[in-house]
Amino acid sequence: MRPAELDRVTVAEAADRYVELVRARTLTGALSPATAEVYARDVATLVELAGEQTVLDDLTGADVDAILLAFARKPDGRSSPGSAREGQWAGQSPSSQARFRRSISALFKHAALAGWVQINPMTASTVTARQRGGLRAERRALTREQAQGLIGAAQGLQEAPPQPGKRRDQRTELRDAVIVLLLATVGPRVSELVRANVEDFFTNDGVRYWRIFGKGGRTRDVPLPDDVARVLQAYLERGRPQTAGAAGEKALLLSWRGRRLARGDVQAVIDRVQQRVDADQRRSVTPHGLRHTTATHLLADAVDMDAVRRVLGHSDLSTLGRYRDELPGELEVAMRSHPLLRGRP
Repeated sequence: MRPAELDRVTVAEAADRYVELVRARTLTGALSPATAEVYARDVATLVELAGEQTVLDDLTGADVDAILLAFARKPDGRSSPGSAREGQWAGQSPSSQARFRRSISALFKHAALAGWVQINPMTASTVTARQRGGLRAERRALTREQAQGLIGAAQGLQEAPPQPGKRRDQRTELRDAVIVLLLATVGPRVSELVRANVEDFFTNDGVRYWRIFGKGGRTRDVPLPDDVARVLQAYLERGRPQTAGAAGEKALLLSWRGRRLARGDVQAVIDRVQQRVDADQRRSVTPHGLRHTTATHLLADAVDMDAVRRVLGHSDLSTLGRYRDELPGELEVAMRSHPLLRGRP
């Protein structure tokens, strides 16, 4: 039975109380000491990711999603520095991700019974544990409002004030804007994005194109939206480091030191731009989630399926089903504007 009054404890206070309870259960034999310490370690990680002074009841389902995905990306301390392939970073294993989700789910279940939260935020979480691949959001695509918030934040980087303590040649705002805008509007694979060279972008009849080198040696020429093309041009003219190395001269996306960005760097850029999005529009998203976002909104806007297939670089239309998420209210919108009833009195 839930207590009548809410106890607005911080995340750190809730963690201390819960871990004390868990360890007490080892005295009765209900839990092994090793299992109790695993719970304690996971709860300590929750405190680290959520913030010690955050009130537990203030955490929403979106906050829980962000915490789960942030844990999934944390480097696994058991991996040696050279164990990951170059350009990739070793996050938590799928089993560790699933265990962490179980641990914090147990804490929130207790919190709901103890009166620390009004509603268990795990019930609103969209991130689930899968046997293969670890934690994934059930719904990968951003809603229109969330995507527009992220795109707006990226476009705003063009006028962003200089960051304190950074030299002019260390500024990356235009590069970060290009990364987010290309991912959110064109939907390339992250490998295609980091492989892109300056020479892959060309203009034909006033339209800027990106020649994308995709899977299986296939290429596709994708026209860029005008707004994206303008930001790209600004980056090439004044935001891209001028380097002498051959690799630096070719690569579109460079670190301020002039090195080609790796796949793992792209997620950090997205997370940084997300911090500029209003809280009510912000949701954690991966590069692949932005690929889902592109497909979902192009198809929801009745863009020809074959055109969407060509933008994403798929050889088969049936593959699009994996990249399309349902949007809230889309069926209602579709039926209100039924093509067979348009123009009738």
